[in-house]
Amino acid sequence: MPFDRASRPLKAAALGGLLFLHVPLLFVLLYAFTTEEKSYQFPPPGLTLKWFGVAFGRDDIWSAISLSVQVALAATAIAMVLGTLIAAALARRQFFGREGLSLLVILPIALPGIVTGIALRAAFNLLDFDYGILTIVLGHATFCIVVVYNNAVARFRRLSGSLVEASMDLGADGFQTFRHVVLPNIATALLAGGMLAFALSFDEVIVTTFTAGQQSTLPIWMLSELVRPRQRPVTNVVAVFVIAVTFLPILAAYYLTRDETPGKS
Repeated sequence: MPFDRASRPLKAAALGGLLFLHVPLLFVLLYAFTTEEKSYQFPPPGLTLKWFGVAFGRDDIWSAISLSVQVALAATAIAMVLGTLIAAALARRQFFGREGLSLLVILPIALPGIVTGIALRAAFNLLDFDYGILTIVLGHATFCIVVVYNNAVARFRRLSGSLVEASMDLGADGFQTFRHVVLPNIATALLAGGMLAFALSFDEVIVTTFTAGQQSTLPIWMLSELVRPRQRPVTNVVAVFVIAVTFLPILAAYYLTRDETPGKS
């Protein structure tokens, strides 16, 4: 069949693209076990678990991990509240400027990170903010809101308005309707959005560079180690940890939002 013949080059191109994206991750994993400390040799001269112990014993790494987790949790919490409220307003109501407002909501993630970072730094300077964990959280929340919003608005648009109307007709107030009707139908979308937001915040580096001040999140720590390397395998060990922390929430979000129909419990 012509389609089958045409699909072979497409499959080959897709496979090539996947290999191009993911083979470098395998090298990161491989060099986390190498015995060579200061250079990369292929194949590695030997394999060892030494660098995992070294990485887990360094206080600077644990400090960076702790800060990244705190920032990601705070930014995700803000995004969950604001992203859900914005999605509910834009999905259920028609008003002048609705499309323009929707564009403004998704703009932070559409713009290059360096543009967002410069804009945030200028705003913080005008407001005379001290750079620290608060400025990092606010910076991360700008794009985390978009992730939650995208998941929530898609689910709100698939949720039948008759369910809400029926709940109100039966005597439920707004909070009861949200708790017993709306929330169960959008819960997995919100959870998926929250997981994606956490993953994005945890490994974000560009916006963080402009908003962190003297604070060092884990991606900032990794960047400094790449510029002034001391123990290269330790950086690869941390990179493997970041890959795992970001990959698992994304995978969970994929399965949570796949082939779901609102209204099913």
